[in-house]
Amino acid sequence: MARGLRKDLTSYGDPDFSLFLRKAFIKAMGYSDDALDRSIVGITNTYSDYNPCHGNVPDLIEAVKRGVMLAGSMPMVFPTISLHESFAHPTSMYLRNLMAMETEEMIRAQPMDAVVLIGGCDKTIPAQIMAAASVDLPAIVLPVGPMLTGQHRGEVLGACTDCRRFWAKHRAGEIDEAEIEQINGRLVPSVGTCGVMGTASTMACLTEAMGLSLPLTAAVPATHADRRRLAEATGRRAAQMAATGRPPCCTPSGAPATPSSTSPRSPGASSSPSTMTPSIASVVRSRSW
Repeated sequence: MARGLRKDLTSYGDPDFSLFLRKAFIKAMGYSDDALDRSIVGITNTYSDYNPCHGNVPDLIEAVKRGVMLAGSMPMVFPTISLHESFAHPTSMYLRNLMAMETEEMIRAQPMDAVVLIGGCDKTIPAQIMAAASVDLPAIVLPVGPMLTGQHRGEVLGACTDCRRFWAKHRAGEIDEAEIEQINGRLVPSVGTCGVMGTASTMACLTEAMGLSLPLTAAVPATHADRRRLAEATGRRAAQMAATGRPPCCTPSGAPATPSSTSPRSPGASSSPSTMTPSIASVVRSRSW
């Protein structure tokens, strides 16, 4: 089976010419023959100035690339659609399937032996898992991680549960304009997904419990140094998958790994999986495994 740069060649009627042309263009990026002869790990770039939940993605990409290279493979970053819940008209759910299709086609169209799916905000991880299942390529998910919590008058704030709670108080006349503006600046004190058990955290926990991401990746804060270390470990694991063709839920020997203890039931998760998991399951069932 063709691997690395020789995989999924553009159809010009001459495979040798297709490889020749591909190498000629990619060498413009400064790659050596040694780099181009290695297995390739694709890395999705879901950063966007419209998506503060994914504000740490550039840092995570660098850490994933480091892990891939330490394991002897070649990392290749490519952009995909980036969805944020409050910056998606009319709703991010409307765009989830579009992201799934776009991510699937970009994975399918470009040469890679494994792929790291970096995401977090609500509908992103379900879209990415649906895409990976459709392509049937070794894939591992790296959640971006939850944001830090804020404080207001001695009370811990958690976006976005407290967003609606305080807005309701404002609408009821219990909080004036000055205080609601103060709260507005404290609800989201850092990049990362919502710091409560909403859709993003719930799907990250489900992904970890299913063995599609490394242990602890669901819960470590987006800004924590451990998030970068987990990103590096994810890159290293992706490189191993590229070499063996095994999914992330398997150990290097091929035996199933012990499932993560993280489950949506234990932390009191959102009810949103009821609208997400059927879509993921329908894609998985459609595959001929």
